[in-house]
Amino acid sequence: MARIHAENHLLDRIGWLRAAVLGANDGIVSTSSLVIGVAAAGASPSALLMTGTAGLVAGAMSMAAGEYVSVSSQADAESADIAKEKAELATNPAFEREELTAIYQSRGLDRALAEQVADQLMAKDALKAHLRDELGLTEEMAARPLQAAWASALAFSVGAALPLLTAWLAPQKGLEWSIAGASLLFLAALGATGAKLGGAPVLKAVVRVSFWGAFAMAATAFIGSLFNAPIA
Repeated sequence: MARIHAENHLLDRIGWLRAAVLGANDGIVSTSSLVIGVAAAGASPSALLMTGTAGLVAGAMSMAAGEYVSVSSQADAESADIAKEKAELATNPAFEREELTAIYQSRGLDRALAEQVADQLMAKDALKAHLRDELGLTEEMAARPLQAAWASALAFSVGAALPLLTAWLAPQKGLEWSIAGASLLFLAALGATGAKLGGAPVLKAVVRVSFWGAFAMAATAFIGSLFNAPIA
């Protein structure tokens, strides 16, 4: 008997990977930018840590809520499409068979073979065949609101904790530069990790996240320096 070669496809990771990378990236960029901006305004170390901690908690809750709402909307749309497809299969199976046949013909099969494939797949699981080949819905790509929410909140918290830890450990003199330098290293590592897990070019990902992170931190540092008023 021939052995089936098991393949691990990267699309299996796309749901949690997207939420985790987005959350961690946002945690690093937003918290480091916030702390740098406040530091540039002359805030005390205790004020920096308080501000950063508040930003971590608020950001994590915001990421969780935003992911849950957006992915829930996607799940609702998928459920509506599934219900519609079920109804169409129940009321007009001949049309659905013809629709599936046309899809296979468009992919290169001749009419007779396309009909044969459509018949066999519909006999086994008509709904699954239509969801996959007509609508592009698969189990791996299904919307999972709770998974996305938890992944985003946890990833944001981990990302936000890194510049906060730097602010706590680094010397007060040149604190903004210490936080910015460490945060760029964290972003580069995150970009490389996300690229590796997603099978994307590493250098491109590192440059992309580092550039936008540096831009955000420079912008908030500039805004903070305009105030230059010590915050107790």
